[in-house]
Amino acid sequence: MITTEQIKDLRDKTGVSVMQCKKALEEAGGDAEKAIIILRKKSSEIAAKKGDRTFKAGAIQSYIHSNGNVGVMVELLCETDFVSKNEEFTALARDIAMHIAATNPKFVKKEEIDEHSKQKATEVFEAEVKGKPEAVKAKILEGKLATYFAEMVLLDQPFVKNPEITVEALIAGAVQKFGEKIEVSRFVRFMVLG
Repeated sequence: MITTEQIKDLRDKTGVSVMQCKKALEEAGGDAEKAIIILRKKSSEIAAKKGDRTFKAGAIQSYIHSNGNVGVMVELLCETDFVSKNEEFTALARDIAMHIAATNPKFVKKEEIDEHSKQKATEVFEAEVKGKPEAVKAKILEGKLATYFAEMVLLDQPFVKNPEITVEALIAGAVQKFGEKIEVSRFVRFMVLG
Protein backbone atom coordinates (compact mmCIF):
# COMPACT_ATOMS: atom_id res chain seq x y z
CA MET A 1 0.00 0.00 0.00
CA ILE A 2 1.25 3.47 -0.90
CA THR A 3 1.55 5.79 2.09
CA THR A 4 0.93 9.53 2.11
CA GLU A 5 4.55 9.94 3.26
CA GLN A 6 5.78 8.19 0.07
CA ILE A 7 3.55 10.43 -2.06
CA LYS A 8 4.75 13.55 -0.22
CA ASP A 9 8.43 12.55 -0.65
CA LEU A 10 7.95 11.95 -4.39
CA ARG A 11 6.07 15.25 -4.76
CA ASP A 12 8.88 17.09 -2.94
CA LYS A 13 11.46 15.53 -5.28
CA THR A 14 9.56 16.13 -8.53
CA GLY A 15 7.07 18.97 -7.96
CA VAL A 16 4.45 16.93 -9.84
CA SER A 17 0.84 16.79 -8.60
CA VAL A 18 -0.16 14.49 -5.74
CA MET A 19 -2.42 12.40 -8.01
CA GLN A 20 0.33 11.87 -10.61
CA CYS A 21 2.79 10.91 -7.85
CA LYS A 22 0.27 8.45 -6.37
CA LYS A 23 -0.40 6.84 -9.76
CA ALA A 24 3.33 6.56 -10.53
CA LEU A 25 4.03 4.97 -7.13
CA GLU A 26 1.17 2.51 -7.63
CA GLU A 27 2.48 1.61 -11.09
CA ALA A 28 6.00 1.18 -9.66
CA GLY A 29 4.82 -0.98 -6.77
CA GLY A 30 5.95 1.60 -4.22
CA ASP A 31 9.51 1.92 -5.61
CA ALA A 32 10.31 5.67 -5.59
CA GLU A 33 13.16 5.40 -8.12
CA LYS A 34 10.95 3.55 -10.61
CA ALA A 35 8.17 6.10 -9.98
CA ILE A 36 10.55 8.93 -10.92
CA ILE A 37 11.37 7.13 -14.19
CA ILE A 38 7.65 6.63 -14.86
CA LEU A 39 6.99 10.35 -14.22
CA ARG A 40 9.83 11.37 -16.57
CA LYS A 41 8.43 9.09 -19.28
CA LYS A 42 4.95 10.53 -18.81
CA SER A 43 6.32 14.11 -18.88
CA SER A 44 7.71 13.47 -22.38
CA GLU A 45 4.35 12.09 -23.51
CA ILE A 46 2.49 15.07 -22.02
CA ALA A 47 4.90 17.54 -23.67
CA ALA A 48 4.36 15.84 -27.05
CA LYS A 49 0.57 16.11 -26.68
CA LYS A 50 0.81 19.84 -26.00
CA GLY A 51 3.09 20.44 -28.99
CA ASP A 52 0.47 22.12 -31.17
CA ARG A 53 -0.61 24.70 -28.60
CA THR A 54 0.34 28.36 -29.06
CA PHE A 55 2.44 30.60 -26.87
CA LYS A 56 0.80 33.74 -25.52
CA ALA A 57 3.04 34.49 -22.53
CA GLY A 58 6.50 33.95 -21.15
CA ALA A 59 9.34 35.42 -19.15
CA ILE A 60 12.78 36.81 -19.81
CA GLN A 61 15.30 35.96 -17.14
CA SER A 62 18.95 36.81 -16.80
CA TYR A 63 21.92 35.37 -15.02
CA ILE A 64 25.21 37.13 -14.33
CA HIS A 65 28.03 34.88 -13.15
CA SER A 66 29.61 35.85 -9.82
CA ASN A 67 32.83 37.05 -11.48
CA GLY A 68 30.82 39.50 -13.59
CA ASN A 69 32.44 38.29 -16.83
CA VAL A 70 29.59 36.15 -18.19
CA GLY A 71 25.92 37.05 -18.52
CA VAL A 72 22.90 35.45 -20.19
CA MET A 73 19.37 36.49 -21.09
CA VAL A 74 16.88 33.77 -21.99
CA GLU A 75 13.28 33.94 -23.22
CA LEU A 76 11.12 31.09 -21.92
CA LEU A 77 7.64 30.91 -23.45
CA CYS A 78 4.43 29.41 -22.08
CA GLU A 79 0.71 29.61 -22.82
CA THR A 80 -0.67 31.87 -20.08
CA ASP A 81 0.25 34.76 -17.81
CA PHE A 82 -0.83 32.59 -14.89
CA VAL A 83 2.17 30.30 -15.47
CA SER A 84 4.59 33.02 -16.64
CA LYS A 85 4.10 34.92 -13.36
CA ASN A 86 4.64 31.77 -11.26
CA GLU A 87 7.82 31.88 -9.14
CA GLU A 88 8.74 28.31 -10.13
CA PHE A 89 8.48 29.21 -13.82
CA THR A 90 10.75 32.23 -13.43
CA ALA A 91 13.15 30.09 -11.37
CA LEU A 92 13.18 27.57 -14.23
CA ALA A 93 14.03 30.34 -16.70
CA ARG A 94 16.82 31.55 -14.41
CA ASP A 95 18.20 27.99 -14.04
CA ILE A 96 18.26 27.67 -17.82
CA ALA A 97 20.06 31.03 -18.09
CA MET A 98 22.62 29.84 -15.52
CA HIS A 99 23.04 26.61 -17.48
CA ILE A 100 23.70 28.58 -20.68
CA ALA A 101 26.29 30.71 -18.87
CA ALA A 102 28.09 27.53 -17.79
CA THR A 103 27.90 25.52 -21.02
CA ASN A 104 27.85 28.11 -23.82
CA PRO A 105 25.54 26.34 -26.31
CA LYS A 106 25.32 27.73 -29.84
CA PHE A 107 21.79 26.55 -30.73
CA VAL A 108 18.51 26.01 -28.88
CA LYS A 109 17.58 22.87 -30.85
CA LYS A 110 19.06 20.64 -33.57
CA GLU A 111 16.87 22.16 -36.26
CA GLU A 112 18.74 25.46 -35.87
CA ILE A 113 22.10 24.01 -36.96
CA ASP A 114 22.87 25.66 -40.28
CA GLU A 115 24.29 23.85 -43.32
CA HIS A 116 27.58 25.78 -43.16
CA SER A 117 28.22 24.53 -39.58
CA LYS A 118 27.31 20.96 -40.58
CA GLN A 119 29.60 21.08 -43.62
CA LYS A 120 32.60 22.45 -41.68
CA ALA A 121 32.21 19.83 -38.95
CA THR A 122 31.84 17.08 -41.55
CA GLU A 123 35.08 18.17 -43.24
CA VAL A 124 36.97 17.97 -39.94
CA PHE A 125 35.59 14.56 -38.96
CA GLU A 126 36.01 13.08 -42.47
CA ALA A 127 39.76 13.55 -42.01
CA GLU A 128 39.56 11.60 -38.73
CA VAL A 129 37.79 8.60 -40.31
CA LYS A 130 40.11 8.45 -43.33
CA GLY A 131 41.51 4.95 -43.73
CA LYS A 132 38.67 3.25 -41.86
CA PRO A 133 36.74 0.52 -43.67
CA GLU A 134 33.95 1.96 -45.86
CA ALA A 135 31.36 -0.19 -44.08
CA VAL A 136 31.91 1.60 -40.76
CA LYS A 137 33.12 5.01 -41.96
CA ALA A 138 29.60 6.51 -42.34
CA LYS A 139 28.52 5.18 -38.91
CA ILE A 140 31.60 6.59 -37.18
CA LEU A 141 31.19 9.95 -38.93
CA GLU A 142 27.52 10.10 -37.94
CA GLY A 143 28.42 9.34 -34.30
CA LYS A 144 31.16 11.98 -34.21
CA LEU A 145 28.83 14.62 -35.67
CA ALA A 146 26.03 13.72 -33.24
CA THR A 147 28.38 13.98 -30.25
CA TYR A 148 29.90 17.24 -31.48
CA PHE A 149 26.57 18.95 -32.07
CA ALA A 150 24.95 17.55 -28.88
CA GLU A 151 27.46 19.65 -26.93
CA MET A 152 26.31 22.77 -28.84
CA VAL A 153 22.54 22.23 -28.68
CA LEU A 154 20.98 23.54 -25.47
CA LEU A 155 18.13 21.01 -25.33
CA ASP A 156 20.52 18.05 -25.77
CA GLN A 157 22.94 19.11 -23.02
CA PRO A 158 22.93 17.43 -19.60
CA PHE A 159 21.45 19.97 -17.16
CA VAL A 160 24.24 21.40 -14.97
CA LYS A 161 22.25 21.08 -11.73
CA ASN A 162 21.24 17.47 -12.49
CA PRO A 163 23.36 15.81 -15.21
CA GLU A 164 21.08 12.75 -15.16
CA ILE A 165 18.57 14.71 -17.27
CA THR A 166 18.90 16.90 -20.34
CA VAL A 167 17.61 20.46 -20.54
CA GLU A 168 14.85 19.09 -22.79
CA ALA A 169 13.81 16.63 -20.05
CA LEU A 170 13.90 19.46 -17.51
CA ILE A 171 11.46 21.44 -19.67
CA ALA A 172 9.29 18.34 -20.25
CA GLY A 173 9.03 17.98 -16.47
CA ALA A 174 7.92 21.62 -16.22
CA VAL A 175 5.28 20.98 -18.91
CA GLN A 176 3.97 18.14 -16.76
CA LYS A 177 4.06 20.28 -13.62
CA PHE A 178 2.39 23.39 -15.07
CA GLY A 179 0.12 21.68 -17.61
CA GLU A 180 1.19 24.03 -20.42
CA LYS A 181 3.49 23.93 -23.41
CA ILE A 182 6.86 25.51 -22.51
CA GLU A 183 9.76 26.29 -24.83
CA VAL A 184 13.04 28.17 -24.86
CA SER A 185 12.53 30.69 -27.64
CA ARG A 186 15.98 32.27 -27.74
CA PHE A 187 18.95 33.27 -25.66
CA VAL A 188 21.96 35.52 -25.81
CA ARG A 189 25.22 35.00 -23.92
CA PHE A 190 27.69 37.80 -23.27
CA MET A 191 31.28 37.31 -22.16
CA VAL A 192 33.99 39.84 -21.39
CA LEU A 193 36.95 39.09 -23.64
CA GLY A 194 40.46 39.67 -22.50
